[in-house]
Parts: sequence; C-alpha cells; structure tokens
Amino acid sequence: MKALLLGIISSLFFAVTFILNRSMELSGGSWLWSASLRYFFMLPFLILIVLLSKKMNGLWKEMSQRPIDWLIWSFVGFGLFYAPISFAGAYGPGWLVAGTWSFTIIAGTLLAPLFYERVQTSTGIVNVRGKIPMKPLGASVIVLIGIVFIHGQHIQTIGFSDSLGVILPIVVAAFAYPLGNRKMMELCSGRLDIFQRVLGMTIASLPLWIVLAVYALITVGLPSYNQVVQSFFVAVCSGVIATVLFFSATELVRHDQEKLASVEATQSTQVIFVILGEFFFLAADLPNFLALTGIGLIILGMIVHSYLSRKKGEVVVFDQGEVKTSV
Repeated sequence: MKALLLGIISSLFFAVTFILNRSMELSGGSWLWSASLRYFFMLPFLILIVLLSKKMNGLWKEMSQRPIDWLIWSFVGFGLFYAPISFAGAYGPGWLVAGTWSFTIIAGTLLAPLFYERVQTSTGIVNVRGKIPMKPLGASVIVLIGIVFIHGQHIQTIGFSDSLGVILPIVVAAFAYPLGNRKMMELCSGRLDIFQRVLGMTIASLPLWIVLAVYALITVGLPSYNQVVQSFFVAVCSGVIATVLFFSATELVRHDQEKLASVEATQSTQVIFVILGEFFFLAADLPNFLALTGIGLIILGMIVHSYLSRKKGEVVVFDQGEVKTSV
C-alpha cells in the first residue's frame, strides 16, 4: 500500500512535465532544450544532496566498477524515456501525452521475463525467472482500449500520421523507463540509496543531453528565458521530487515483478492531474466525451491491474528485501 501511495504522489509531480512541456512548445521552445535542460538543472541539486549525506565516494565506487552498464541503462532509463516524451509534446496536448504514457502499464507487465524473483521454496531461497502475469495483462487491454479512445479526438483533428508523433515516441519511453529502472535496481542491488542512484543515472546520461543541447544550439539557438525558468521547475518537481518518490516506491517491491508492474501502473493517474493543470494554467480545452471515456477506461484498467497483481503467497522479510513464499 505504501508503494502504491508513493507512486500516486510521484505521478502528481510528474504531471508538471507534461503541462510545462506543452507550455514551452506553445511558446515556441524546442523540445531539445526542454529535454536537456531538465537534467542539467537536476545535477547540482542531486550533487549537493549526496555530498551532504557523505555518500559520493560510495557512488563513484559503484560506477567505476561497471561503467558500461551505468552508461547503457542510464541512457535507456533516462535518455530513451525523457527525450521521446519531450518530442511527443510537440504533437499533442499534455493530457494526450500523459494518457498515452499509460501504455507503461502494459510495458511493465511484458518486461517480467527479463528479470528474476527470489522465491522461498521448501528447499530454500531460489531465483526464478519472472513470468508474464496473464490476468493483469488481460486487464491491460482495458487500458489499451482507453488509449485508442483518447486518440480518437486527436486523429479527428490532425489525422492519423501526425498522431503517430505522440504514439510511437511514448511507446518507446513506456518500455525504456521501467526497463532502465529495473536494470539499475538489479545492478545496484540495494548498495546505493535513491539519491545516489538518481545522481549516478543523471551523470551517466549526460553525454546524450550534451549532444542534444549542442544540436539545439546549432539549429534553434539559445533557449528563451521563459523556457529556462519552466525547465527549472520541471527539473525540481519532476526530475528530483517525482523521480525520487517513484524510485523509492519501486525499491520497496523490487523483488516482485508483479508488484513492480502494479506500482508502475500508478503513473496512469498523471492524466487526471495534467487535464486539471492544463485547464487552469494554460486555459486549454477539456477533452471531448470520447477522450474522457478513454481516460475513464485507463483509470479503470489501472485499478483492475493493481487488484489482480496482488499476490496470494505470504511475503517474508529477508536481508536485502522481500522474498515471496511459493504456494
């Protein structure tokens, strides 16, 4: 329950991303700056937090032991997550991007076979490859139908080809974010705290943000003052607060792939916060009846998915986390 609550609270702060990215796009800002500035602004906050906790040496030790893994999975978890989301903001309103992001419910479920779970059996604790939970996956069909519904309004307005500018990048991001996060949890294996891990991933993903910033400087010039300020707020609210809350939630259930998928599913609640935020702060039109029906289906799918992901087996505490007891 605690993990689910943290996930929902993090989605409130993540909603700032979709609202302000849309705001920057409407004011003529480039998605290249929206993506890169967020991580540039995150860096000093995270460095200060880790330095004050006197844990920087531990982070450097971990990163120096497996630098390639850090570069790869940080690129996946941060780069292939946020760059596509920023790009999608140029093709549709924030609520549409946030609603499509609910595809992460399906993506998280499908990733289960790539990881192992520690299970208590009669012969001891063993690592068992995760299986795709079919009932929660079946519930995800509700989410998929909801996503189709919310794109109905958009397709009627701009056409199917332009709608792909939202759909395809978000599908990539929906797989990349949980994959990168889970791989980094597996890599760190509880040896780093959340702030250390987020800082390490931010540092390891810097090459991508530097490349995007240089390309933006060459093609569109410097960002406006307005875009810099809004990117700062995105970095604090979404990059630091929301990311730390979400990573904390997933850390609580990191040994259970089905519970992980359930926590990741809480991110679909962002669409509610984004609709309200765009309506009050950007004076945006509310979604039509078709899109609102789709949003309702997405929320229903999240609730059903979370319910079906609950485990029947007893969970016992082990030294580095939770171990499921087979039944």
